[in-house]
Amino acid sequence: MSADELAVVMNTATHRFEVTLGDDVAFAEYRLEADSIVFPHTVVPEAFGGKGVGGMLVRAGLAYAREHKLWVKPTCPFFHAYIAKRPELHELVHPTMRPGLA
Repeated sequence: MSADELAVVMNTATHRFEVTLGDDVAFAEYRLEADSIVFPHTVVPEAFGGKGVGGMLVRAGLAYAREHKLWVKPTCPFFHAYIAKRPELHELVHPTMRPGLA
């Protein structure tokens, strides 16, 4: 299955953005706060290797944040590294967390 055939779903019951491939589930956990969305943990099983699923999860989470005008708090190392490498995304990050992006 190619990355084009995979889809990210927001699972509000588990508070995760998820991608499913057979019995495997890649996910990015989230927690909503008053004005922010916190991303504390991301898991991408080996079955998803080389498909860009981690990036798909980050982009879906950031799109949700933009759509709902929420600050992003990337406490997950993967989310943090993804955003840190892309200065155009820094404006989405909660001001208190921006110094750590440089």
